[in-house]
Amino acid sequence: MVDLTWRLFCMTGSIDSYLLLREMEKDQPDPEPEQGSTETRDLTN
Repeated sequence: MVDLTWRLFCMTGSIDSYLLLREMEKDQPDPEPEQGSTETRDLTN
């Protein structure tokens, strides 16, 4: 669901979509990152 919200924000530039994305990310538990890896978001899609 977070990916859908991110894509909607990227396509429309809607501030409401961005704020919804932030709320959804805040509600999700943080996965523990694997050692030596960095988390990045693919902005090309």
